[in-house]
Amino acid sequence: MIDKEKIKELVEEKLSGTTNFLVEVVIKPENLIVVEIDSEESVCIDDCVALSRHIEANMDRKEEDFELEVGSASITSPFKVLRQYVKNVGNEIEVLLKSGIKQTGVLKSADENGIVIAVEKKIKPEGAKRKITVEEDLSYSFEEIKYTKYLIRFK
Repeated sequence: MIDKEKIKELVEEKLSGTTNFLVEVVIKPENLIVVEIDSEESVCIDDCVALSRHIEANMDRKEEDFELEVGSASITSPFKVLRQYVKNVGNEIEVLLKSGIKQTGVLKSADENGIVIAVEKKIKPEGAKRKITVEEDLSYSFEEIKYTKYLIRFK
């Protein structure tokens, strides 16, 4: 049986001191190990190759027959770790709550308790003829969130 914690340790060891960070390790049937990383800047193919070689060099193929995939988090993938939220502060995101409500706005902050997003709302002030746009900050705990994604818009 492949030890997921051992894989995580090997990844953390290799990524230590870089802008890259671990997002997820998944052990799939038939011993397929999938490692997903992200970066404060960008992940290049050389980073993935170096990490793959490091993991393979520290595992025994005679003891464990495995297949290894190392890749970067997709721009369209939901955020999985706090560091991805922190990296995207200031960017427009889409949040789907477990209640089914979908919000889009600018991620203002993220910490271990949750996130704050700024959303634009149109309101009609009393006595006014037209609606005006106002910004409102909404706070959500991670327990309330089903997923959060970077929002891509083409204008």
